[in-house]
Amino acid sequence: MIAVVITTYNHTRFLEEAIQSCLHQSRPIDEIIVVDDGSTDNPASVVERHPGVRLIRQDNCGLAAARNTGLAASRSDYITFLDADDRLLPNAMETGVRVLVAHPDAVLAYGAHRFINGSGAIESDKHHVALVEDPYLQLLRTGNFIAMHATVVYRRERLAAIGGFDVSMRSCEDYELFLRIARRGSIVTHDDVVAEYRMHGDNMSNNRSMMLAAALSVLDKQLAGPVDDDVRLAVRDGRRFWKTYYTGEMTTDALRAIRAEPAKAIRMLRQALQMSPPITLQTAAFKITRKVGRHVQRLLGASGADWRAPRVGSVRFGDFARTMPMSHSFGYDRGKPIDRYYIENFLQLNAADIHGRVLEIGDNSYTMHFGGAHVVKSDVLHVDPDDPNATIIGDLSQPGVLPSNAFDCIILTQTLHLIFDMSAAVAALAEALKPGGVLLLTVPGITAVDRGEWGSTWFWSLTQAALAKLLAKSFSPANMALETHGNVFAAVCFLQGLAKEEVSDQKLDVRDTAYPIVVTARVVKDGLTADQPASRTANVTA
Repeated sequence: MIAVVITTYNHTRFLEEAIQSCLHQSRPIDEIIVVDDGSTDNPASVVERHPGVRLIRQDNCGLAAARNTGLAASRSDYITFLDADDRLLPNAMETGVRVLVAHPDAVLAYGAHRFINGSGAIESDKHHVALVEDPYLQLLRTGNFIAMHATVVYRRERLAAIGGFDVSMRSCEDYELFLRIARRGSIVTHDDVVAEYRMHGDNMSNNRSMMLAAALSVLDKQLAGPVDDDVRLAVRDGRRFWKTYYTGEMTTDALRAIRAEPAKAIRMLRQALQMSPPITLQTAAFKITRKVGRHVQRLLGASGADWRAPRVGSVRFGDFARTMPMSHSFGYDRGKPIDRYYIENFLQLNAADIHGRVLEIGDNSYTMHFGGAHVVKSDVLHVDPDDPNATIIGDLSQPGVLPSNAFDCIILTQTLHLIFDMSAAVAALAEALKPGGVLLLTVPGITAVDRGEWGSTWFWSLTQAALAKLLAKSFSPANMALETHGNVFAAVCFLQGLAKEEVSDQKLDVRDTAYPIVVTARVVKDGLTADQPASRTANVTA
């Protein structure tokens, strides 16, 4: 059995959406329990519209106590806690339970989330941090990387056995619980987006000073009793992380408000200085310098020198002062490679094209992940006749390997550069697509060369201009949408082998066509119908 506990305190205006997100799960939920933690806005008026939803009222005791009330009332095997202002995606419970079933020793499984605004509109792409070391030490060093509680599915009995949530915590109670579980149990993860975190003016996390005090208190608890040096050092790093995060947020908010609400901004800056004077001053100096720099750049024009660049001889190389990369395998040993971030975003954006009969090279993982139930037949092309997943064997550049006019979609990611006669391969792809069929293609730009099996056939890297000219030999340019992805920061990180989990989406999403890590192309074969658009591009602000 599966349960969701929805806790609410004066968030009745969002409660209907939270309940609906539970009712529309791909795996039906057996128990939906709403715990009203002393609200004054009548959540019962919403709950009574749903006969299968149970309402429990209590005096205001705080979020931890409200969640414990729901935990005690549930009899299910698996349980998730959803704040009334947030939403679950339809795959949330099915995915979390499936991961826990596959890992019998795990107490919880967490996934990815995205942000929505007060009205429910999507404000961000996927947010997920993978496990790259011991979960306990990682939580100590880098804060609550699980970030959103509704992405977590627990084994209810195991959660109850360790005492549930600490009711003495008025905030960061989830962080304290995650550390307790990680220290004595097992945490597993998946990267499916399963929940939506609503950002609005009443979020508890907006109280930066309270959140910092709570986070530091949680870390201090980890030093009670004997601890080893790894834990002590991780706690030290964690204190620095939380101070930097919340003080930086407070300072940034203050600077944003300084014109419209100067008195409020001054109060916030005072609070930030109390939290950490050095971080407040560093953040303020950085923000002000960057704003001044933008004005200077506009005055100098696009060709003007970047005055923010360090003077000659003063560059600090830090961890990049090395002649060997941090990873020899594109970052796979550290997490998700940075080029895969761009590739998977591209496929997600064009997921509607992945339907009918679909061909992919090597395996069909992207076909099934992004196409799913819309795929009628999945084919896999491989050069190795012994590959068990292959349905078609052969070299893409050789004639007659692929059937003609057969595929609704072909997914070709990071493969074309391994074929010396790329023109012949592109011609074969065009011949294999049905009229109106779509080719979803990615090629490497700035990249390391594989040290393993693909090194001997790694022939090319392409610019957007080169790929456009290549595709134009077999497709109409009017039916091609090409984009570059990357910038100098992303390129340096990718060449060093850093993983996606180590860098921010905000930096990766800046586009500089002079530094293409990946070039993507959505290409439609002539003969498309009126309801099949010829191009589709992402709205990304550089």
